[in-house]
Amino acid sequence: MNRTLNIFIGLCTLLIVGCPVLFGAEVEFRASAPAQVVLGKPFQLTYSVNMRAKDFQAPDFEHFEHLAGPYTSQSSSTSFVNGKMTSSFQLTYTFTLMATEEGSFTIPPASIKADGDRVQSNGVRITVLPPDNNDAAQQNSTSATTTTAHANTAATGTDAVFIRTLVSKTKVHEQEALLLSYKLYFAGVDVAQFTNNTKLPDFTGFLKQEIEQGDVQTELEHYNGRNYQTATLYQTLLYPQHAGDIKIEPATFEAVLRVQTRSQVRSIFDDFFGSYTNVTKPLTAPGLTIHVQALPTPKPKNFSGAVGSFTLNEAISSENITANEALTLHIDISGTGNMKLLKTPAVDWPDGFEAYDPKVTNKLKTTTNGVSGTKSFEYLAIPRAAGDYTIPPVTFAYFDTATDSYKILSTPEYHLHITRPANSSESAAAQSGGTAATATQSPVRGYQRGDAVNNAIASDIRYIYTGPLTSAKDGLGANTGITPAVYWMAIGAVLMLGIILFIFFYRRIRENADITRVRYKRAGRVARKKLKTASTADEIEQIVLTYLSDRLSIPTADLSVETIVSSLRAKEVPEALVTETRDFLTDLQFARYANNTATSADDKGLGLLNKTFTLIDHLESQRI
Repeated sequence: MNRTLNIFIGLCTLLIVGCPVLFGAEVEFRASAPAQVVLGKPFQLTYSVNMRAKDFQAPDFEHFEHLAGPYTSQSSSTSFVNGKMTSSFQLTYTFTLMATEEGSFTIPPASIKADGDRVQSNGVRITVLPPDNNDAAQQNSTSATTTTAHANTAATGTDAVFIRTLVSKTKVHEQEALLLSYKLYFAGVDVAQFTNNTKLPDFTGFLKQEIEQGDVQTELEHYNGRNYQTATLYQTLLYPQHAGDIKIEPATFEAVLRVQTRSQVRSIFDDFFGSYTNVTKPLTAPGLTIHVQALPTPKPKNFSGAVGSFTLNEAISSENITANEALTLHIDISGTGNMKLLKTPAVDWPDGFEAYDPKVTNKLKTTTNGVSGTKSFEYLAIPRAAGDYTIPPVTFAYFDTATDSYKILSTPEYHLHITRPANSSESAAAQSGGTAATATQSPVRGYQRGDAVNNAIASDIRYIYTGPLTSAKDGLGANTGITPAVYWMAIGAVLMLGIILFIFFYRRIRENADITRVRYKRAGRVARKKLKTASTADEIEQIVLTYLSDRLSIPTADLSVETIVSSLRAKEVPEALVTETRDFLTDLQFARYANNTATSADDKGLGLLNKTFTLIDHLESQRI
């Protein structure tokens, strides 16, 4: 019985372990090691494969000393979820190595035979850092070095923690992006967490674009003769808005450090386990100055502030179409730079073309290298008359930061041939030997009767009647059909209406005495009315902030993106609408520095005014 059970268990194990092969799973053979190591200190290099394999061949560990290994281990697991079995298997080879020289080196791939084929792992790139300089480490632990690189070294014995303010460059041109990072350095101390008491500078003189950090990752870095664990806490792209020296003020953070305490009465357990306490430590990231150079002069005539590196692609729907048919012109500007501030290139449409506002579509991403992607412009126009026309080249000028010079991109010159519609009156006149040019004027000035399109427009107008008018006989006489009873009923109805109106207006007067409630109720209506006359992004921003102040009962002096978002969440507004409001306020700041025109196209292809009306409609629907 025991032998039968052992055979059954063995078969099940073989089935589980062999599942990846039986079900045709793809072989995954990977190598992993720390990205940074210290010279003379051991580290582990691991190779893992997701199925049974054999004939492992390690690479040549040049620049590294092979201390031990490979140590082989394997693990397998199986689980049942909703009646479905899933299994996994992993075979691991572990080496202990030690770097023999400083620099960056690549360990070549290893190979192994799995599923009948020989497969290779990935190579591993490792940076070897120098060991700690004891003199520099001691100096860092007792004082702070006053530079733009770091400040506020906190010492606990030989422990150190501080924050550096790092920028990708300190000399830039106007509108040229630079990356600012706040980076934490710590050695010999345990950073448990960061508090919410973070105060960043206002970045006055810059337009900023924050970079999503995600989970904070640590890595090893050699700085000032000592190796530190580092973590990037905050990153943003900054676009200087004017020339000159622009100062970035210091930033403050708070870290919770886990510090070992020593009691006066010690025991063997204190030495073995230790006793720890949390200490809140304020950290200051130093300020610095950015030197901003003005863009060279003279600037190209069509230059609108684009800075970076760009390319232009264009396409037109057709160069041979019929009158009254739509013509579409596509222009795509791709590259890296101040993409969100790019203005819409102007198209010089020929006379007789009915042009519409272009549709703008953004496909952009923000990374540490800057904002990159494609901004697409779709122009729509309708030719109203037949003939041959020319669309001049559409030009786009930008300042190339790589060459420190202006460059101009342009579309080709388009030659259009517009034909008459087959059923037009002009075509019919031509076929009958007549001409549309002999048509007489209609009563509507500027339209020709021979033009079918213009005749349709003119026929929509109702002219003022100039004939004789008939008059009623005797006013309120027998012919009117009004009797005394009807007359007094009408008088009573008027009195009743007056009483109802008095009650209605009395209640309105009492409601209007509450100024806060009046502003609350009228906020949406007043905002929509003012938006109809707004012409700049500054005016729109003032209208939106006034609306939110009245609607959320927040004093104007206390208005900020954070207070607005907090108030919306407190009123249980859906998170999607809260995000929409926050993104809109951020985009509104971009619009102020960009075109500052209320009817210009925004990132989503809608006019800024339309986007404002949509946001107000969404907020009004919540009855907050």
